[in-house]
Amino acid sequence: MKTEEINYSYDQINLKGFVAYPEKDKAPLILIAPSWAGRDEFVKDKARELAQEGFVAMAIDMYGEAKVGTSTEENQSLMTPLVEDRDKLKGIVNAALEAGKQLDEVDNSKVAAIGYCFGGLVVLDLARSGSNVCGVVSFHGLLMDSEISQNGIKSKILVLHGERDPMVPLSMVDEFQKEMTEAGADWQLHSYGNAYHAFTNKEANDPNLGTQYNQDADRRSWKSMMNFFEEIFE
Repeated sequence: MKTEEINYSYDQINLKGFVAYPEKDKAPLILIAPSWAGRDEFVKDKARELAQEGFVAMAIDMYGEAKVGTSTEENQSLMTPLVEDRDKLKGIVNAALEAGKQLDEVDNSKVAAIGYCFGGLVVLDLARSGSNVCGVVSFHGLLMDSEISQNGIKSKILVLHGERDPMVPLSMVDEFQKEMTEAGADWQLHSYGNAYHAFTNKEANDPNLGTQYNQDADRRSWKSMMNFFEEIFE
């Protein structure tokens, strides 16, 4: 499998995407937005998995220079400035979108984005920014609202949520659903019973943070994503 690191930029920030390619000439592009830890091995592995499924997959860089946090405190300090400046967040993810679409191997008519934890917020904000992507998928993502572009939401939205996620209380889920409905979005939300935050990550087991791997929710959510891709790329 061919993989490479590509350079792109936003507002003088040097960003580094990790791209994995399938064994074919033209394929849909899937952007992968990382958790608060940054562009780590977890999202690079997801890029390789998606390439095996026939997609050009690009793990994107939200912090610059592919910075990866090494502690809860560092992760928080990396993520917080972007959560507090959603316009900058949207600018960075849209820069990744444009970089990915320029790859020769990409079929530009078929583009989607997925994200994990903080990355779920990132891809939902990509949709809120009015970007022309076919769909976005949030895995145990943060659901705080944000300004929606005057162009509206063009992307179909799939949210894969852990019912026991302490970082996304029911009140936030309710507000998100209202936000999407009022925006006229084509959205769906799947809630997995007894699943906590980070349910797709086998390394997640921190009771203090409320993170825990859930094999069933991991398997079911991946299958839901693949079914969603089949729908949006038909």
